[in-house]
Amino acid sequence: MQHFPNAGESRLERGRRALAEIDGEAGHKVVAALGDIAPDFATYIFEFPFGDIYSRPGLDVRSREIATIAALAAMGNAAPQLKVHIEAGLNVGLGREEIIEILMQMAVYAGFPAALNGLFAAKEVFAQRTVDGSEPKA
Repeated sequence: MQHFPNAGESRLERGRRALAEIDGEAGHKVVAALGDIAPDFATYIFEFPFGDIYSRPGLDVRSREIATIAALAAMGNAAPQLKVHIEAGLNVGLGREEIIEILMQMAVYAGFPAALNGLFAAKEVFAQRTVDGSEPKA
């Protein structure tokens, strides 16, 4: 899964497809939660980040998820979004150990609190995937 071009496909259609392939259920829960408060914002999520940015050539989705996990962890205030993208990272082939290393790396550039918060978010995602049976125990 490198990028998502498809001639004749709208940004919205391309974005919906990319979101489904990358974030799966977690991404659709975010979009669905916006339905009663800001449905237009849900459309923007489909079109811009997924229809335009994730769909570009140049980086594969695995590399994009590494960057996204690092950025969200470094922000230190985006735990819900970080969890969604940890799920996405696992969906596109990142291993638990790789995600842990990405988050530990953030201690150097974003500080120990950001790294700790990221690691605890990952711990929750890993535990939930084990409970759900979507990933075997590591």
